[in-house]
Amino acid sequence: MTHRFNPPDMWQPNGRAFSQGVAHGDGVVVHITGQVAWDEHDRVVGVGDAEAQMEKSIDNIQLVLDEIGGTLTDIVSMTIYFLDRGDLPAIQRVRARHFPAETAPASVLIQVPGLVLPEFLVELVPIAVVPHDRFRPRPR
Repeated sequence: MTHRFNPPDMWQPNGRAFSQGVAHGDGVVVHITGQVAWDEHDRVVGVGDAEAQMEKSIDNIQLVLDEIGGTLTDIVSMTIYFLDRGDLPAIQRVRARHFPAETAPASVLIQVPGLVLPEFLVELVPIAVVPHDRFRPRPR
């Protein structure tokens, strides 16, 4: 079982979608490739729209997790790379929609000068722990 926590004697998330710490128990650790707003035809979704790109990136993460029996609540850590500080409110809105306080992963936001394509505004790199009772290994 995953345990998310925020020690009371330090600064708090105050409604932001992250936990100060996440401890995970028995399960399969899944490292997911950085996800961007590509659709299944390698087209960029939401050009110029960080909120749309966050949504598509999270949709892509969910597809990866669905494949092995995981859910977004299994994510224990998320690194979010972004280009423009002005996009932080949109990034935080989407993150809060998908990760309520009780299931929020540990999180870091890193501003970068660019991503793999100039159209990309965000890239998400999650780590999940899928409980053994739900994990479905994929054939090689």
